[in-house]
This record gives sequence, C-alpha cells and structure tokens, in this order.
Amino acid sequence: MKAITSRDNPTVRRLRALAGSARERRKLGQSVLDGAHLITAALDAGWTLRELAISEQGLQSAEIVRLAERCAGTSCEVLRLPDAVLAQISPVDTPAGILASFDLPAEPAPRAFTDSLLVLDGVQDAGNLGAILRTAAAAGIQDALLSPGCAQAWAPRVLRAGMGAHFALRIHERADLAAALAGYPGQVLATALRDDSWDLYELDLRAPVAWLFGAEGQGLSPEALALASRHVRIPMPGRLESLNVGAAVAICLFEQLRQRRDMPTR
Repeated sequence: MKAITSRDNPTVRRLRALAGSARERRKLGQSVLDGAHLITAALDAGWTLRELAISEQGLQSAEIVRLAERCAGTSCEVLRLPDAVLAQISPVDTPAGILASFDLPAEPAPRAFTDSLLVLDGVQDAGNLGAILRTAAAAGIQDALLSPGCAQAWAPRVLRAGMGAHFALRIHERADLAAALAGYPGQVLATALRDDSWDLYELDLRAPVAWLFGAEGQGLSPEALALASRHVRIPMPGRLESLNVGAAVAICLFEQLRQRRDMPTR
C-alpha cells in the first residue's frame, strides 16, 4: 500500500479533477467510484480499477480492508491517504473512506436492437439519471440510449445514484436516437400527455418496446417525440398532473414486466 500525504501529489490532483470535472473525465477517459458498495459492484462485475484510495479512517473498516486485499496483486494501485486528503478528493459531502478510479468503457458497438430498451432524451439531473438506470437494470433492461442532452452517465453523482446499475447495462451515450431506432421491430412508446395518448394499462406490452422518456419539466423534444409509434399516459386519478420522470420510468417498465410474467401468450 503506497502512502501519499500531500494534496499536491499528481495522483491526488488527477483524482480530484476526475471527481469534480466532466471535462477532465472526458479528456482522460476516466471516472471515480466513491464508497465500498459501488467498488464491490464494479469488482464483482469484472471491472478493472486503476487506483484504490483509502483514508486512515477507512482502514478501520473490515469491508474496506477486504477490498484492498482483493486488489492486491492486480494492476490496481492501492493508496493510503490522510482523511483530509481523501475528503478533498471525494465527490460527496461525507466521504466513505474509500474511492477508486477506473477507465471509462468503450462505447458499445452499433447494433440492431430487438429487445426492450430505455431511451432518454435530455435527462440532465444526475440523481434522476442514476435512479432511472438503476430501475432499468432492476427491470431487466440491457440497453440504455442517452441523447446528447443527457447528463454524463459516468459522473460520480450518477454512479452513486445508480448503485451499481452501470455495470449491468450497455449505456450508449450521445446517441443519435433516430438512427438507433430506425428499423426497430417493436413499439416505440413515448410518455406524453396528449389527446391521442393511450392508457398505459390498456396496452399489450409483452412484445419488445423502446421506451422514450424526456427531461423533467420540458418532456421529450419534438424530434424525439416524433420517433414514437404511439403516445402513452399513466392514469393519475389524483389531483396532480405529472410524475417525476424516475417514477414514470418505474411504472412503465414494471408494468411491462408484470405483463410478460403474468399474462399468457396468445
């Protein structure tokens, strides 16, 4: 375990930049994971870490020590930092005592989508994006397409909200949605409050669906909305007119999952 004490150490400066700057993450092709849960999820999924930085306080945790032992003897460099130095690097207000850097994955190769997938247009809130990806992974979705207007999928806040979902999905960032959905064999459904919208619970969702969701407030852009083969509304008998996009995603994806599990194929 290599000890670093200076805040001006080049490795410390790079980790701090990765934690706080989307520009640096794109430039270096790296990002950071904060906390034992995310790091465990990455290792369990077979990801290779570049560095594992542990604070003096973090070394008091048996879970964190086990993670250091998992990385020993690999290409991952294990670093020991004073609590104050790790706190300066960490992207969260209350550091967990351990932080890791990793190389961003290569963009998934272009492919013809045949199963259900998640398509996001302009979702910029990091917490929402991470929660949505977590919901998609839990529902068994394998591919998530993000338009150029979405938040950076591998930003620390998105990773933290995703709780390991990133390692179970193929994430296509800055996707050309029209090109990606050209020739898609299933329905392309967009959640929208329109006169021609169909009630979600009246639709047969057992076949593949490309689910289109837009940003909070603005909804789908006209260009993305035009890609839909049908518009869908979620019934809301209460006195509110809309749902958080994360809640809408969960309702739609798990309604499809329910139908696929509980309804006989005809």
